[in-house]
Amino acid sequence: MAKNLLRSTALDILIRVGEGGGFSHLLIDHAIKNKGLSEKDQSLLTEMVYGTIQRKLTLEYFLAGFVDQKKKLSPWVKWLLYLSLYQMKYLDKVPDHAIIHESVEISKKRGHKGIASLVNGVLRSIQRKGFPDPAKITDPTKRISIETSHPSWLIERWIKMYGTKITEEMCQINLTHKPISVRVQPMKLSRQEAIDHLVNNGFDVEPSFFSGQGIIVNKGNILRSDLFKNGFLTIQDQSSMLVTEMLKVEKGMTILDACSAPGGKTTHIAEKMSNVGQIHAYDLHDKKAKLVTKKALELELSIISSKQADSRTLRSLHQEETFDRILLDAPCSGLGVLRSKPDIKYHKSEQDIKQLSLIQLELLESVSSLLKKDGKLLYSTCTVDKNENEKVIEEFLLKHPEYEIDQEFYQELPENLKDTEGKTKWGLQLFPHECNTDGFFLTRLKKNSQ
Repeated sequence: MAKNLLRSTALDILIRVGEGGGFSHLLIDHAIKNKGLSEKDQSLLTEMVYGTIQRKLTLEYFLAGFVDQKKKLSPWVKWLLYLSLYQMKYLDKVPDHAIIHESVEISKKRGHKGIASLVNGVLRSIQRKGFPDPAKITDPTKRISIETSHPSWLIERWIKMYGTKITEEMCQINLTHKPISVRVQPMKLSRQEAIDHLVNNGFDVEPSFFSGQGIIVNKGNILRSDLFKNGFLTIQDQSSMLVTEMLKVEKGMTILDACSAPGGKTTHIAEKMSNVGQIHAYDLHDKKAKLVTKKALELELSIISSKQADSRTLRSLHQEETFDRILLDAPCSGLGVLRSKPDIKYHKSEQDIKQLSLIQLELLESVSSLLKKDGKLLYSTCTVDKNENEKVIEEFLLKHPEYEIDQEFYQELPENLKDTEGKTKWGLQLFPHECNTDGFFLTRLKKNSQ
């Protein structure tokens, strides 16, 4: 595809994400499938869209000194300038003059001569004078916010929770690419067999210490691997694999996965059980519950029953003390997965977090009576906010003396995680910068027999 058409496609996606609340990863996938892009163009499109969204606040800062603030830009012009500045500042392979020329051509087609002149003038001024330096901002909250493009309210919140050092490290890592990790289907081949096969086919991979099934892909398009195409591998973040590992399931158990879609953890549980036992998987949306069924079929796992239900009402479907293990991977703000879904940080608010924490507590309350005595319940989220994690667990335990934190949880953690910064009396907070994974919280509760 011609470069100006590729940039025009990127611009269309950015407008839909930035102005209409669309999801960047879904829109990119749609564009790739419908336009038949080459692998090189797929990579560039993804880089331009994700990069521009990830750096949006920084790009706003760059632009502010070169555009009359009284002049209201049309959304498409604003996003075209952001896209152009991102390429000029962060992409070395394309020369500035080519970026400026193509941006002006796009503005001519979408607007009029005056807009093309404005775009040309702004970009040439920045090229001539250079980009402003956010490091000169004296207020630490504002500096981190502008340098790493995270909203100020989020920076302030994280600094109160974890201090400036951890906050800045999290924000910096959120601007980088995360390595893909995959999970081996152990009933089809061993991890070592998979590693050997991938290495022999030109991949650079290494084993994950988070899970005996996990492989980190440092180089190579795993989607093109025959192992992935034939259902031997599942893409899953290492932190997500750890959740199932710490659930400590066994063959023949009866398991509840209360919020199961899209099915990564559900199918991992079935694999850990060697496909012997029962897994009842639920999701609030029927379409998502069907994704779990589809995933189970692809991996040839027969013990998963996936249905639509609000897990706050499961007591009407199951008797008390039915399950040996319960996984509650609760709906959350997603602030731990900003590397792969950067648009989240601009759409969430403190009110969203407050509302989600209430839902998380309701879910815990509702499923807790379904666990057998001496059973284990694993609570997890893909966020780094204490109000959705530690505070939810603390409040639940105050109301439920029959439950307590399972201290064996800490002993069973992988050695590399036993002294991590995020370990507290309420569980384990995985920060994205520590092990180059998603940000995740997990803890394990046990129900006493007394």
